[in-house]
Amino acid sequence: MPSYTPPLRDLQFVMHEVLKVTDEYKAMPRHAEVDVDTVNAVLEEGGKFCAEVTAPINAIGDEQGCTLDQATHEVTTPAGFKAAYAKYVEGGWPALACDPEFGGQGLPLTVNQAIMEMLNSANQAWTMYPGLTYAAYEALHAHGTPEQKKLYLPKLVSGEWTGTMCLTEPHCGTDLGMLRSKAEPQADGSYRITGNKIFISSGEHDLAPNIVHLVLARLPDAPQGSKGISLFAVPKFNVNADGSLGTRNGIWCGGLEHKMGIHGNATAQIVLEDAVGTLVGEPNKGLPAMFVMMNAARIGVGGQSIGLTEVAYQNALAYAKDRIQMRSLSGPKDKSKPADPIIVHPDVRKMLLTAKAYAEGGRALVMYSALLIDRELSHPDEKVRAEAADLVALLTPIVKAFLSDNAWTATSSCLQVFGGHGYIREWGMEQFVRDARINMIYEGTNTIQSLDLLGRKVLGNNGSTLKKFGKLIAQLVEEEGVNEKMAEFINPVAYLGDQLTKFTTEIGFKAFQNPDEAGAASVDYLRVLGHLVFGYFWARMAQVALREIEAGNTDPFYQGKLQTARFYFARLFPETAMLMRTARSGAKVLLDTDAALA
Repeated sequence: MPSYTPPLRDLQFVMHEVLKVTDEYKAMPRHAEVDVDTVNAVLEEGGKFCAEVTAPINAIGDEQGCTLDQATHEVTTPAGFKAAYAKYVEGGWPALACDPEFGGQGLPLTVNQAIMEMLNSANQAWTMYPGLTYAAYEALHAHGTPEQKKLYLPKLVSGEWTGTMCLTEPHCGTDLGMLRSKAEPQADGSYRITGNKIFISSGEHDLAPNIVHLVLARLPDAPQGSKGISLFAVPKFNVNADGSLGTRNGIWCGGLEHKMGIHGNATAQIVLEDAVGTLVGEPNKGLPAMFVMMNAARIGVGGQSIGLTEVAYQNALAYAKDRIQMRSLSGPKDKSKPADPIIVHPDVRKMLLTAKAYAEGGRALVMYSALLIDRELSHPDEKVRAEAADLVALLTPIVKAFLSDNAWTATSSCLQVFGGHGYIREWGMEQFVRDARINMIYEGTNTIQSLDLLGRKVLGNNGSTLKKFGKLIAQLVEEEGVNEKMAEFINPVAYLGDQLTKFTTEIGFKAFQNPDEAGAASVDYLRVLGHLVFGYFWARMAQVALREIEAGNTDPFYQGKLQTARFYFARLFPETAMLMRTARSGAKVLLDTDAALA
């Protein structure tokens, strides 16, 4: 049975020492009173909930999965899931970052993101239920009518009800322009919706008495393609004027997917037959409203990936320190035992450090992205809000794709540390690998994220947003460029930044002549930019650690941070050279292959 210890020290390091979030909050009137002690108290209590309530039922959820009653269309979640959710609601956790107008606590998103990371480490499948509810809250908060907000938001904020997003249909995945679900307007202003949805995470369950589904469908006169999609709020149970639950709506679970991982989350096939719904936002403009939810979910996938990387690393590290096998190549390290612990072997350390570097670098990136969203939502300066929004748009596909790719690598490496035992279910490592694999697929596959990054976020605006991130790197280089102790961290980032400018121009020119060139280069391009972003944050973390050490701080935490930074730049960052070479090989070697793929 794996264990989990909330990484409070590292979360506090990123939030308070690197990002200095509470200093940022002082410029945001709604968060100005949130101080270090408040943040730490919330993190400590959240960590306890994760370690004591949701982590112990993670393996149970994987073994039992969810069960559908075909007669009633009701889904039963694994043992302990419902009780854990009740404790979550009782503790007020769903309301943490929500608007006080609707019963929320109004804390910054960065605080909520830290809690979500720990929840995902403890139990990703369970965490998807409240995670998608928060995303539904955000979509309705941004685009819902006053009536919808009054009806749904207090229940979602309290956790009394949960939420989902219903996008995908059997004949189309990411290509939502092909969806067929229909919405017929009614005389009372509502709509009757008919269609079939698949892969709906948290689509049916017994954790809450009602589920608010946000459903994409077409109006009768809608134009073809993605410009003819509208968004509707469709509750599992219709809601009476006084807020009480009424009749069962025409939306139910027709089946559960049999999956590789996240067994404790109900991935449902949803059937709609004359389901009553109300329009969210404007007709035929459902995608912009849904993208609020989808982008929140994509940041959430980054948090899921960091959570799994962290918990896999913790367990692999503990095992490597305890498991004895063979002697160190440089001579015995523990002569009192018949063999040395496997942590003495260089490649075992490489696997452990890969997971550690990806977890800690990813944590910094996700927390920074959450801080940008706090700026976008709460800063009084319109220019600051706009710039934060631009950077969030640039970083979102990196958070989703780069971190989930890294989590797949890291969890697999951690399983490898266990050798044959890693392949055995009782150790829990194979679950982390299986759970991590979905994060590369849903909320838009990582290839889709790569196309979005290169095509829309970089080439689409001639690199203007990318230049904004480049300014952050330039500021760090200017600040530390003459510091010899920082050279090993600053120089690689500065060099790659220069290379990326030329690389982007080259790919853009080729894509202008042949759009397939962008498709051929995009996945490699995202990883190159992902490493540049990681390099920037690892340099900032090294900067803080060096300053503490030079000031006489003997806490080994800082030496450990420097050692991990050195490993990252020596062993992981150089991947960029290979990626740029493969991206430059072009589209021909991929597309001129009809004979090979016959």
